[in-house]
Amino acid sequence: MADVKVYNTEGKETGSYKLPESIFALPWNADLVHQVVVSMEGNARTPVAHTKGRGDVRGGGKKPWRQKGTGRARHGSIRSPIWRGGGVTHGPLKEKSYERKINKKMRMKALYTILSRKAKDGEIVFLDTLSMSAPKSKDAKHIITSLSKVEGLSGLGKKRNALYLAIPSHDENIKKSFRNFGNIEIDEVRNLNPVNTLKHKYIVIANPKESIKILEHRLEKARVRA
Repeated sequence: MADVKVYNTEGKETGSYKLPESIFALPWNADLVHQVVVSMEGNARTPVAHTKGRGDVRGGGKKPWRQKGTGRARHGSIRSPIWRGGGVTHGPLKEKSYERKINKKMRMKALYTILSRKAKDGEIVFLDTLSMSAPKSKDAKHIITSLSKVEGLSGLGKKRNALYLAIPSHDENIKKSFRNFGNIEIDEVRNLNPVNTLKHKYIVIANPKESIKILEHRLEKARVRA
């Protein structure tokens, strides 16, 4: 794969970096990505919708009126689904499980397939380094404004779910600096997954040499376990 440009926090090009083909040069596989993403979203789902059937609602022990001679339709219980306040027919139950099994190898391949597509489309930006001596939203905003001047990244700070900032290791100052921006999510590179990479338009990877080593290590672990 061709070398990619590396920028600093001022949005200026500082060099280039050769990306490994095993992570950033995979062909697009829509079926795999769809299967993994749908499964992950189902596994993260917490069922809360719950209705009561006719055997769960209160009342209904007595027949509303006698069977014949009233001129009205026959009814045996006010718990019937056709009565207001009665039970619900085939309603959602919180006992339902949406979990699906995902092989780790599948999940990793889906992640790297998405990263390959985004790298090809110019939606991944590499920062040579990112550090902050203290948590300051002002400095974070300056970085976003500077990067938005890079060709193809004009919508960096404007769109909803615009940016996923991946850092090689935990840094409290960086996290606190960016947490006030609703369209930006920041996390460690090791937590990249198919869902959060697809949810955001752009991905900024800080310190590419160290960060990509982490991604390569994850790939090796998935291969060993498989």
